[in-house]
Amino acid sequence: MRTLLTLFCIGCFSFTVASAQQKPLKLWYDQPAKIWEETLPLGNGRLGMTPDGGILKEKIVLNDITLWSGSPQDANNYEAYKSLPDIRKLIAEGRNDEAQDLVNKTFVCKGPGSTGVQWGKYQVMGALELDFMYKGQQAGQPEVKQYRRELSLDQATANCTFALNGVNYKREYFTSFDDDVSIVKLTADKAGQLNLRISMNRPERYTVQTEGKELQMSGQLDNGVDGKGMQYLVRLKTKLKDGTLSVEGNTLVIRDATEVLIYISAGTDFRGFAFREKTKQLLAAALEKPYALQKSRHEANFSKLFKRVNLDLGDGPSSTLTTDKRLEGFYDSYDKDPALATLFFQYGRYLSISSTRVGLLPPNLQGLWAHEINTAWNGDYHLDVNVQMNHWPLEVTNLSELNLPLADLVKSLVKPGERTAKAYYNAKGWIAHVITNVWGFTEPGESASWGASNAGSGWLCNNLWDHYAFTNDVEYLKSIYPVLKGSAEFYKSVLVTDPKTGWLVTSPSVSPENTFFMADGKKASICMGPTIDNQIVRELFGNVITASKRLNLDADFRKELEESLKTVPPAGVISKDGRIQEWLEDYKETEVKHRHVSHLYGLYPAGLISPLSTPELAEAARKTLEVRGDVGTSWSIAYKILFWARLQDGNRAFKLIKEILRPILSPKNSGGGGGVYPNLFSAHPPFQIDGNFGATAGIAEMLVQSHDGFIDLLPAMPDAWKKYGTVKGLKARGNYTVDMSWKDGKVTNYTISSARPSRLKLRVNGVMTELMSKKL
Repeated sequence: MRTLLTLFCIGCFSFTVASAQQKPLKLWYDQPAKIWEETLPLGNGRLGMTPDGGILKEKIVLNDITLWSGSPQDANNYEAYKSLPDIRKLIAEGRNDEAQDLVNKTFVCKGPGSTGVQWGKYQVMGALELDFMYKGQQAGQPEVKQYRRELSLDQATANCTFALNGVNYKREYFTSFDDDVSIVKLTADKAGQLNLRISMNRPERYTVQTEGKELQMSGQLDNGVDGKGMQYLVRLKTKLKDGTLSVEGNTLVIRDATEVLIYISAGTDFRGFAFREKTKQLLAAALEKPYALQKSRHEANFSKLFKRVNLDLGDGPSSTLTTDKRLEGFYDSYDKDPALATLFFQYGRYLSISSTRVGLLPPNLQGLWAHEINTAWNGDYHLDVNVQMNHWPLEVTNLSELNLPLADLVKSLVKPGERTAKAYYNAKGWIAHVITNVWGFTEPGESASWGASNAGSGWLCNNLWDHYAFTNDVEYLKSIYPVLKGSAEFYKSVLVTDPKTGWLVTSPSVSPENTFFMADGKKASICMGPTIDNQIVRELFGNVITASKRLNLDADFRKELEESLKTVPPAGVISKDGRIQEWLEDYKETEVKHRHVSHLYGLYPAGLISPLSTPELAEAARKTLEVRGDVGTSWSIAYKILFWARLQDGNRAFKLIKEILRPILSPKNSGGGGGVYPNLFSAHPPFQIDGNFGATAGIAEMLVQSHDGFIDLLPAMPDAWKKYGTVKGLKARGNYTVDMSWKDGKVTNYTISSARPSRLKLRVNGVMTELMSKKL
């Protein structure tokens, strides 16, 4: 009977999802972008561009994920470990402020660190500018009709259309997942109506020239040593239907064309890439291919990733409005537009696919899209939540392979991290503190208040472990085991005994970017055993023990970790006011509403705190979040969505979804909190992409959870989504694929599939059951 019912449900489900797939996933607007945060982001994991759809002048910002200034530096203070006993003694005596002073003198990086040119920045590659001349155009702004600008998420293409002087114009844009070039297509529905000038520029360190009828922009960034840093090159060629192409100085001029195809090939010499030859080859190959074939192959290659997951949360009357208008009305009238949450969820997946690829770099604070030389926070990798959040949606939303660039980056930190471990702690293993870049920086930051965090490397190991937990890929586990073991060796080497509790804890460290009041009213950040460190150590040791057993390696080291775990602090300590303590001591925080909630790491991303297995800690986590409040930067709001989802409070998680979808209209003024810009980029402010990725992960976590030893369907269903919905293609730990539909808040049918059918535990509508997964 159960088998027949399951087969019936599978049939019902397939019909429902087929209907859901027909719904378009588009951002669209009825006017050109006025600021960069209104432009439409395109990317193929290496190249990016953001067209603004301007009428007389269009600016298309160009990016390459590998374009970084700076160079490797050794900023280790190799005498730092000598001051470690004194620092620890001051902390143990409760003289944290004095310990912090000593850390600032002896235990930070040498030289300029992240403030100098050698640190480097992720930079904009440049801008392609198209200056249009329309026949019969009068002075001033032309009268444009029927303007529409849109981004199609499921096709990874953008376009804008408008009518002017009786002519219909169309522009199409995509960064090819086929020939690895960027393409712009301009058309007019009447012959000879395209007249424009094509130029390229960037704010500094560039040269523009023509070679025949190829436009080129090249340059070399500053490495902070001799000025001879990374080199880059952009090549541009065109194909015309009708009309003429001429060269005037460093500009291409097109007259009386009916159709213009613009091909842009770009590259850098990052990791010795033969960028001059390769960009030439890529451009030549793209020019040989018919446009229709190029576009169809691009869409097919992109779709292999994007179409793995379908989500339908329903529609409403507001879903037909422009995207900026939808944002304006969502907070108060979300019932009129349930599809906006679906769009935002899939936008995060779209951005993930567009901003990284296997063999290259993971998305940075900007993802792939930067429009400045001096990107915010250098556009680098922050290790105290941000780069980790960038990767949280990948496993659960069926984009698992996109985690591999982060694994490669982490592997590259091991050797420099070993030097840092020796220099500062005289310890085994490897450590990365709170910030890094493509040049392998692992040293503490310039200030003890934030730079002394021990959490970075251990937190990265959580991301690496999750890829194994979701895929069960033993070969991958073998490849990351030395990284996990090295991190565990570091923490095991540096743990000291807290004289008050007897627990093994880190010292010195900080709870990321937060500060507390000491008993005498003075402020400090430096402490021993912040809760996040304790949670990371407990989780990491457990994962290394599991890996050691699975791989049949290091039995002696495994026993050492098992012994250490007996005296590592628990996943959380409840304070006298019922919250989870952020520090080993029950200090009072200086900023009650602080954007970081690092002491709930055990709730998410770790699975150490759960309403089912640790109800008292879960309740304390709930009180912690109540006090912290809902206002914050976009990434902080996204993190709270995930916390509330893990606490299985769907309505509170949905309230945070409404908070993150508040429109922010200026990159300089947040109005007191985060939200999203008109193009749905998350606002720190300014733009920082982690909020997009965190929110996508949060929506998935509301629908499926698998961290507690079983798969839980609809664990945090909000009232707003109860009426009906379907989802297909989400992933659960153990390499299971989850499809389901629901009505009135109850799962009505589902299938759990895997490559190899296996027995699993499942909770459906609050009832635990066991079943065999269906073979994929």
